[in-house]
Amino acid sequence: MSKTIPGPDGQPRCRWCSAAPEFFAYHDTEWGFPVDDDRRLFEKLCLESFQSGLSWRTILAKRDNFRRAFDGFDFHRIAGYTEGDIARLLADAGIVRHRGKIDAVINNARRAQELVAEEGSLAAYVWRFEPDPATQPDPQTASTSDASITLSKALKKRGWRFVGPTTVHAFLQATGLINDHVEGCVIRERVEVVRAGFVRPGGGGG
Repeated sequence: MSKTIPGPDGQPRCRWCSAAPEFFAYHDTEWGFPVDDDRRLFEKLCLESFQSGLSWRTILAKRDNFRRAFDGFDFHRIAGYTEGDIARLLADAGIVRHRGKIDAVINNARRAQELVAEEGSLAAYVWRFEPDPATQPDPQTASTSDASITLSKALKKRGWRFVGPTTVHAFLQATGLINDHVEGCVIRERVEVVRAGFVRPGGGGG
């Protein structure tokens, strides 16, 4: 079976795009392109944790609702959420109403504040875990990676929740720390060009 399918313009795309029409735009403009904005990184990690056990199509369809419900994933605001906010979120039919995952977002927002205070930014910390492309398995053949296992352990040690290796691997794929577009996908080369010119956020070692 081919690893690609023709996109709306006839050019090859990663086969997973065929699961839903809306995947093409996400695949072509977001997935795999490097992200260095703290709020966007936090959003991506939260949405990947909500996706656990569900389809990404479900999460993508609800993404605007999640952004509205969680104050645009501003972790400084989320860190101050109270029981009243939890009740509000659990009553919001526009999102995934999973108490454990909602609690995790609030907890992780507080952990993100701590990390930023220590490291300068979430981006600077996360990008320290960018793996050498030469060490990566063939695109989309693995649900975890050495980098995702390492980052997962590091975040859990800091008290983060719902950040298992599979969730973190999806996060690494989505935010461009790895280019997991398959060979032959027209977007793979575009991502490589952007990654080549991308200035990695600064940060200390460790």
